[in-house]
Amino acid sequence: MYLLLCPCIHDPSLRASGITHKRDLISYRKVLDRCHHFGIPVKYLPCTETIYLGKNRNPGYYAGRLDTKEFMGILTSSEKEVRELITKEGPPIAIIGVDSSPVCGVNSTWFDDSESNPVKISHRGIFLSMFSDIPAYDVYDAACWKVYLASPLFSEGERDFNKKLAEILSNYSLCVYLPQDSGDSDSNRAHTKIRYIFENNLKELDLSDMVIAVIDGADTDSGTAWEIGYAYAKGKPVISIRTDFRNVGVHESVNLMLEQSSAIVRDIPSLLSHIPCPIILKQE
Repeated sequence: MYLLLCPCIHDPSLRASGITHKRDLISYRKVLDRCHHFGIPVKYLPCTETIYLGKNRNPGYYAGRLDTKEFMGILTSSEKEVRELITKEGPPIAIIGVDSSPVCGVNSTWFDDSESNPVKISHRGIFLSMFSDIPAYDVYDAACWKVYLASPLFSEGERDFNKKLAEILSNYSLCVYLPQDSGDSDSNRAHTKIRYIFENNLKELDLSDMVIAVIDGADTDSGTAWEIGYAYAKGKPVISIRTDFRNVGVHESVNLMLEQSSAIVRDIPSLLSHIPCPIILKQE
């Protein structure tokens, strides 16, 4: 079990000059941290663009720059190298690439520059397209792995469901923060304890990459609703799971403010299908 990573995730100097920003470096670091945290071995793809054009190159497109016989020869030999690795080590879990790259893009790639109008197409980069048999995720999606689980926690049934959900999510190499495990599980709380819980949960919300919220009930738990709103205001993705079959209106599953600020799913399989990069550690 291992991941195949685009080499610039480990060595950003392999990228074209001037295109790597702080946000990129943070995402690269997060992906490596995720692999380290869960003990996922990584192996790196060859950087075919660097092999062909060298380091410190200017950014560019595929057409008119990489569509050459020489570069195709590099792609062919590099694919052979990777296929030999796969034969030896077994198939990887997935490839982690870098969107927009004409070589290692996953969902999009800069393909052409017709009449000075940049053309980005929805397609894998030229090298990753040679591995269409292997799932691929963009580095920004793979960097989204710290989850804040917002949910009611006031009954044994609620706490048991939260634990079940957190365990399932952890099997997809997601690090889940569960407020009930940090002391928020008892009605007999002193004022100082209440303040500590609030500040600790707020800190974990800020550290999270996304929020997964349980919004069952005739009315969504007020604390959960607050956490959804806070995450949305911070620009964090929110996935809300509602297994409750009741609706609040003809056109709304829940309060419209919650519905419009998160992706709503109805069961755990649907929730897992919305995870940006589900790196499965253990089959259910």
